[in-house]
Amino acid sequence: MDQRNEMLEGAPLIAPSSTDHPLHEAIVEACRTVYDPEIPVNIFELGLIYTIDINDQNEVNIIMTLTAPGCPVAGEMPGWVADAVEPVAGVKQVDVHLTWEPPWGMEMMSDEARLELGFM
Repeated sequence: MDQRNEMLEGAPLIAPSSTDHPLHEAIVEACRTVYDPEIPVNIFELGLIYTIDINDQNEVNIIMTLTAPGCPVAGEMPGWVADAVEPVAGVKQVDVHLTWEPPWGMEMMSDEARLELGFM
């Protein structure tokens, strides 16, 4: 087994969010206002927001993905998320980054999203 894989073994594929930060819930609510134009479910319930990292200066770093690399709004979606989160009271700055690792899959959707889309 090559050493590089060994070091990554057990490391989470998705970095943890700052769930204990006082702004976390408000930022999640802001993310819930953003929709993929092709799917009638918000991007948070779809599981497209991987990480919401908030530091002590209330600077927010969001790591997200899209349902597919060829998504027609790939270039615009991070901006929509930043525009939704920036007005949240207390947020100093927002950076949104797209990632394709791990690839999005239907198992990342919330039960609400699955129900809404008829998968349950």
